[in-house]
Amino acid sequence: MKGVQIKERIFEIIEKGKDGDIASKIFDDFIIGLICINVFSIFLETFSIEKEVSAVFKWIEIISVIIFTIEYLLRLWTAPLLFPEKSKLIATIKYIFSFMALIDLFAILPFYFPFFIKIDLRILRALRLIRLFRLFKMNRYTKAMANVFDVLRNKSRELISSIFVVFILMLISSVFMYTIESPVQPEVFKNGFSGIWWAVATFTTVGYGDIYPVTTAGKIISMIMAILGIALVAVPTGIISSGFIELNTKEKDDAEKHYCPYCGRKLD
Repeated sequence: MKGVQIKERIFEIIEKGKDGDIASKIFDDFIIGLICINVFSIFLETFSIEKEVSAVFKWIEIISVIIFTIEYLLRLWTAPLLFPEKSKLIATIKYIFSFMALIDLFAILPFYFPFFIKIDLRILRALRLIRLFRLFKMNRYTKAMANVFDVLRNKSRELISSIFVVFILMLISSVFMYTIESPVQPEVFKNGFSGIWWAVATFTTVGYGDIYPVTTAGKIISMIMAILGIALVAVPTGIISSGFIELNTKEKDDAEKHYCPYCGRKLD
């Protein structure tokens, strides 16, 4: 097999292969399994564990980083095949700054930092949390997560608009609440951030109970904001729901186009 053919075959395996491509399916399932093991091990590391078990987690991390690094380098190598209309350099640069490539990079960088940069252990522990980005790598390999990202991307404009309206209303109500309540309970409503914290808890109907109004005016504002919150916070949920319905309808219509409407046989 020539070098070009090897490159094309590797591209087919690490990207979405054709239906029935066993090698591509095995690769996808293996990466999904490895990601799940990593996320599970990160969770277990929060417990007090024996040194022997900790050593196992360390080896899991080393092996995983090696595999994810090789995968990342292979994707860089085959990037020109992903963007065939562009030159090799432009295609590689475009891939490097794509969302999924950045996720791949963030997933492995914390492991390499200590080798090149002297870093405080506390900062290192915080950086290791970036390993959770590996969970987003599953977007490539599972249709369910891919659908979620597709819906968020397709409905991004509507979502941003609705979230912006909610944020502005929260900001206004937090300033009102701070102005009304701070003279009565200054130790609770210390600044605008305290008002924002109250607004988020009220709008989302969580109601932690650590910050709440005691004045009549404050209670009236709280009631109004709670009622508005039920309506406004539900708007992004409705947008996402409609996005899933549209996506499922489109997929169903696309699937029906590949079958004969008379005999039901799959068309070539």
